[in-house]
Amino acid sequence: MKKSIWLGLCACLALSACVSVPAGPSVLVLPGTGRSFDEFRSDEMACRAYAMEQNGGASAQQRSRESAATSAAVGTAVGAVAGAAVGGHQGAAVGAGAGLVVGSMAGIDSGQQSAYGSQRQYDNLYIQCMYAKGHRVPVPAGMAARSPVSATTTPANIPPPPAGLPPAPPPR
Repeated sequence: MKKSIWLGLCACLALSACVSVPAGPSVLVLPGTGRSFDEFRSDEMACRAYAMEQNGGASAQQRSRESAATSAAVGTAVGAVAGAAVGGHQGAAVGAGAGLVVGSMAGIDSGQQSAYGSQRQYDNLYIQCMYAKGHRVPVPAGMAARSPVSATTTPANIPPPPAGLPPAPPPR
């Protein structure tokens, strides 16, 4: 029984090792107009530290690991209790092994979800900081400022006005 528990644990650890998330921002920010690259690098380091601090001081990868480990531990405990209730000491070992496998699989998914949320929050904080310091940040397509249409430029889908003078207004 112990051999199957260790095999299950090794398999789950191998699968959880496949989860990787960036340790920094996953967005492209460019230096602001008139800003030097040295200013940009200095601001970037300050904003990375700010985003990490505001995000609880843990990277997305750390939160992913914590979530996966917690789920595996809870799954093992629940499986051992359920196995003991059904089959005594031998059932507890089988239940613990099954709980470890199921808990680890749930933990991997939970870890990925946790990492995604943490990374997204980190990116938002980083973007806000860099924008406040005057750098160019990504903007959704619908939010980008459009250049105004000048009087001399006519879009292709608007027909030209009719020739001649407009009709006289009707008498009152």
